[in-house]
Amino acid sequence: MRKIKFPSPQEADVDGLVAVGGDLEVDMLYEAYSKGIFPWPISPEFPIAWFSPNPRGIIDLKDWHEPLSFKKFEKKTKYKVTYNQDFYNVIKQCAMAKRKNQPSTWITPAIIEGYYQFFLAGFAYSIEVWDEDELIGGLYGVKIKKFVSGESMFSLKNNASKCALKFLIQKMKSEKIDWLDTQMVSPVVKLFGGKEISRDEFLLRIQSSFKDS
Repeated sequence: MRKIKFPSPQEADVDGLVAVGGDLEVDMLYEAYSKGIFPWPISPEFPIAWFSPNPRGIIDLKDWHEPLSFKKFEKKTKYKVTYNQDFYNVIKQCAMAKRKNQPSTWITPAIIEGYYQFFLAGFAYSIEVWDEDELIGGLYGVKIKKFVSGESMFSLKNNASKCALKFLIQKMKSEKIDWLDTQMVSPVVKLFGGKEISRDEFLLRIQSSFKDS
């Protein structure tokens, strides 16, 4: 078994960069997340970059709220939501999703393969949203002990990714997990109650979440 040691997140630069290099094997991903660090490839041509930004985006489940427009949508939708049924296609769709101010995706083929192996090892999850037999939305993330992150989401039809996020929150509540790491606060995350906390507070939460249950 490899001995993997990341620099302290407190040593990150102003952009949150902690380290450069390494790989995306299961043990390295596990060590990174246990220290509040995640990979964010700058380019397929460059080594993997590891970040721990300050501040950090989260959703405290006690702050979760749904806009009235989404509640109305839910009442008339017939979407079906599943858990861990199609991880590989969810992460591939997230990689293909077009996003504002992002000319290219950070979800490289190496990220796809690395997180797929992480999923097979039991440390990642996916949520799928279906319109009959068509995969129209979803999200994937990391789930280790009482720690849950949302890494990326996609939506091919109206509100599909929001349905995936709500399903995740409901599942977390049922498992008595009370906060979600969102890394940053996107407009969708903010809409449902997301906020920023300091890196120091985030790292304290990580320590608590990774304790043996």
